[in-house]
Amino acid sequence: MFTASITKINSNMKYLKKSHVILLLMLLTVVIGSWTFAPVLSDWNLFDQTQEKDLAEGEKDENALIGTVDELGMQSSKSDLTSTNKEAPEKNSILFQSTDGGQTWMEIGNDLPELDEFVRFFAGESEVYLSSKGVTYRSKADLKSPKWEKVSVPNPKNISIAFNPSGVLAYSYDGYIYQQKPSSDTWLPIYSNLKNHQVHSIFETSDGTIFLSSGKGLYKSSDKGQSWKRIQEVWVGNMVESEGVLLATGQKGILRSTDNGENWEWVISEGGVGIAVEKIEGGFAAISYNTKTKSRRIRVSLDKGKTWEAIDYGLKPSMNISSVKQFGNELFVGHPDGIFSSSNMGKSWNLVHQGVDSNIEMVPAIALDFVPANDDRRVFDLFVSDEVLYAVARMPGC
Repeated sequence: MFTASITKINSNMKYLKKSHVILLLMLLTVVIGSWTFAPVLSDWNLFDQTQEKDLAEGEKDENALIGTVDELGMQSSKSDLTSTNKEAPEKNSILFQSTDGGQTWMEIGNDLPELDEFVRFFAGESEVYLSSKGVTYRSKADLKSPKWEKVSVPNPKNISIAFNPSGVLAYSYDGYIYQQKPSSDTWLPIYSNLKNHQVHSIFETSDGTIFLSSGKGLYKSSDKGQSWKRIQEVWVGNMVESEGVLLATGQKGILRSTDNGENWEWVISEGGVGIAVEKIEGGFAAISYNTKTKSRRIRVSLDKGKTWEAIDYGLKPSMNISSVKQFGNELFVGHPDGIFSSSNMGKSWNLVHQGVDSNIEMVPAIALDFVPANDDRRVFDLFVSDEVLYAVARMPGC
């Protein structure tokens, strides 16, 4: 019996020793773990503090440009952010003009009835037209602020205005074409011998040749519309002319002709449609859609449209860049982030007017070439008339 008791005591002692060892190991694990994870926890704490500080600084100066110039000379700004629209702008706060070369902008739609989101705007050398909700308005362009008056255009629904050397034309997609009688408000039918119901654009060259784009192709008249010849079966949009060269937007990009429109070639073709063509000092500017980058690209040509150079590397890539215009010595671009200007042919860009959808939830872009797939912010179309630069915010799309 005594021997059995001794054996039991020895067994209990071994158990106690094992318990002490296990407890000691547990304590060592806790101590070592605190040494290991302390720096990590400290780093996370520092990250949180830094993030809160950055957010506070960003809110403190909301309108300031952020970022620096990288090795390519591109200035990143608040355009490096994507957005979701939170609120609609106030009534008619979609029309602006600048009389000082884009430095300051003034709203010019307050005297008009409430406009719809599909405002159509047209600018000639000395006057501008605006169409909304089936009503057309006109104003002289040499005024500090437009004085809008209604224009009695026949069949005013979805009307477009063309400023040609022979006069001002009004036309609609369903085929009605009228010309304004000089020094009057009378509009008379014209080109009625061309039976068509899908008029896209009308352009007249310096020698009087008329081009009319329709759903059936591109037509040409050399006798003031008495007769017509179809020269292209494809759809053609806007056209410009400079030094005997014609450029036009088309279904596959940008078209060029050097024989007064008899023959055309694609000079920019990247899978998407042409958006805009403009005449600039010494050449042309164009916007077209690139299906590979899924964005609209801006290019210039200084050799009569033969070769083209991209000038949009300093802008946030977008599917909705709308227009490019030259005013004085600067180029201006309509972008969902606002209006940008460049005085060095696109080597750098400056934001001169914030987009109308400025009350937005900002989401950082994850890369320089990140293109928002569902950016529904309004974008500025730009126009030049006399010494005034106009900007009209519209819904994105062609």
